Amino acid sequence: MALTDIGRSEVLQAVAEFDAIGQNAFLKRYGFGRARDYFLVIDGKRYDSKAVLGAAHGFLPGRQPLRRDAFSGGKEHTVKLLRALGFEVSDAFQVSGPAPGTAPAQEDFLQRVRGLRAARAADGPRLYQPITLLWAIGRARRGEPRSLAWAETDEAIGVLLERHGARGERPRPDYPVLALHRAGLWTLEGHVGEVPTAHGDSELRSWFAEQRPSGGLAEPFHDIVHRSGHARISVIEAILAKYFEGLDPVPLLDDTGLYDEGVADDAAGGRPHEPVVDAAVTAAAQYEKWCRLLDGRAEAGIVPRRASLRNDPVRSAVARRAVLARSRGTCENPACDGQPADVTDAGEPILEVDHIMEIAEGGPDHPSGMAALCPNCHALKTRGRSREALRATLLEVALAAHLRLKRSADG
Repeated sequence: MALTDIGRSEVLQAVAEFDAIGQNAFLKRYGFGRARDYFLVIDGKRYDSKAVLGAAHGFLPGRQPLRRDAFSGGKEHTVKLLRALGFEVSDAFQVSGPAPGTAPAQEDFLQRVRGLRAARAADGPRLYQPITLLWAIGRARRGEPRSLAWAETDEAIGVLLERHGARGERPRPDYPVLALHRAGLWTLEGHVGEVPTAHGDSELRSWFAEQRPSGGLAEPFHDIVHRSGHARISVIEAILAKYFEGLDPVPLLDDTGLYDEGVADDAAGGRPHEPVVDAAVTAAAQYEKWCRLLDGRAEAGIVPRRASLRNDPVRSAVARRAVLARSRGTCENPACDGQPADVTDAGEPILEVDHIMEIAEGGPDHPSGMAALCPNCHALKTRGRSREALRATLLEVALAAHLRLKRSADG
C-alpha cells in the first residue's frame, strides 16, 4: 500500500463514483464515516476527503480500496497528498452551509448568502461581495460561461466596484472573490497550492498575478440561477435585503442585466425546475411560491427608489410568473373562443399577463388583480366595446382563482 501511487486520475474516478451514487451510499460502500475536519472541494462541491482517497486507491491497477484504519485523514497525509496533486482541500470552518447533496441548490445558495460576513462601513456592509455575486448571476442568466480568466474577471468586477461602490469600496475584486471562495460560492481553478485568505494587500495582488486562476460562481449555483427564474429572483432578493438597506440597487441591477420583466423567467429549453405532480397541486404550490416571494419582497422593503417614478420590472416579473402558474397555460377569460396552439421559444403558452384595471385607475398591483389572456382576449379587454363588462368578469375570476389556490396551498 502506497498513498503516493494515487494520482489525479484515480481521485477523479472516485469523485465521479461519489457523484453517481451519492454521499451516503459511497461512504457505506467503502466503510467510512462523514468527514469532520477536511473536505476535498471540486467545482464548489465538497467531498469527504479521506473516503475519496481510500476509494481512489482501488482504482489503481491490481489494488484494493483502503480501509479507514489503514491511513490518516489528517493534514500530514490525506490533505498533503491531495494538495500535492493540485486539489483544493478546505477545513470544516472554511466553507459555511450544508455539504453538497444535503439541501437543494437554491436553498443551499440562499443559506450561504445569508451567512456571508462582510466588512462594514459606518452606514452599512460594504458591497464587495454583492456586486460580485450579482455580476456572476447576470452572466449565468445570459448563459455565459461559468468560469472566466482572472484578467477578465478582475477588469469586469473592478469597473462595477468603481461605478457602484457606495461605502468606500476599492476596485479590488480579489477581496470578494476570495471571501466568496471561502464561503463555498466561488471556485478558483488552475492555481498551484492553497488559496490564500482574503487578507493582506500586496500578498493578494502577487498571488493573483502569479497564479492567474480562472474561476466563477460554483457550478451548482451557476446552473440553478441560469435555468430557474424563481431561484434567480430569490437569491437576488436575499442579496438586496442583506446589503442594500438605504441604497438604490437599480443602477447596479441594470448594469448586470437583472432589472427587466423577463428576469423571473426560466431559461428557454432548460431542464424543468418544477416537480411533476398532480396539475392542480402544482398550480397551487407554484402560485403560492411566487406570491410568497412577492409579499416577502414588500415586507422586506425591497422597493427601489426608481420604482416610484416608473413600474418596478422585478415586481412585475414575479407577479407575472404567479399569474402564469395560476392559469395553468390557458386563457383566464371564461368566454375565450380559443387561443393559439403554438408556444413561445421557451415552450410556454402564448399568453399575455396584464393588470385588469390599470394601477393609475386604482387597480391592485397584485396577482389577484391580474389575468393571463390570449392575444385576442387581451385586445378585447384593452379596446373592445365590451371591455368594461369583461374587466368586471376578469376581476371576479382572478380573485376567485387567487383565493382558491391560496386555500389549496394552505392545506
